[in-house]
Amino acid sequence: METVEMRVVARARSGFPAKFGIPRQSGLVEALRAQIVFEPEFRSPEALRGLEGVSHLWLLWEFSANRRESWSPTVRPPRLGGNQRVGVFASRSPFRPSPIGMSCVTLEGIDLYTPEGPVLTVGGGDLLDGTPILDIKPYVPLSDCRPQARGGFSDDHRADRLSVDFPPALLAKVPEELREALWGILEGDPRPGYHNDPERVYGLPFSGLEVKFAVAEGVLQVRAVEQE
Repeated sequence: METVEMRVVARARSGFPAKFGIPRQSGLVEALRAQIVFEPEFRSPEALRGLEGVSHLWLLWEFSANRRESWSPTVRPPRLGGNQRVGVFASRSPFRPSPIGMSCVTLEGIDLYTPEGPVLTVGGGDLLDGTPILDIKPYVPLSDCRPQARGGFSDDHRADRLSVDFPPALLAKVPEELREALWGILEGDPRPGYHNDPERVYGLPFSGLEVKFAVAEGVLQVRAVEQE
């Protein structure tokens, strides 16, 4: 099988030390913030010249937590409950012949001169902490936006949200700057699509916290917030 070598240009720094809880697609939780830190070879402010006029970016990255030698022509998307198979090229499953992901994110800030070189702050990402970034491209509205596009089975689940019961005493344990993002993560239902046990308590690691919750009848109830 023919292969090509890809260079890692940067790495993501996010509040997700594990895959559990990461939004299923970019843009679902706009309040999420992450930093893109370039590898030493690419820490040149010149490489970012003109980026200050861009509002959104495409990030191309590796599903580094899902490396495998083999692949399957069909996968089980979480949004279909994990019980229905579709073709791998009809999905955005991380289990692909070439494990490449793509995210459309907002460009929130550019800091050209940090001890680690230029750093980008992006919003609305869906990235594991440490994710290798293979390329960064500007989002071009004229060519990239297709309002008439159809999303297949994903269109049927676009509005799937949970109600969140977050007791004020527990919410007070969350730093104020993280609350909106955490709420959005919980609303999006972090559980695997095939889980439906109202007695099960889950632990979500996020930005140094572990948020414990259970879900019953469409309501996610936060049970505890602990420091990791």
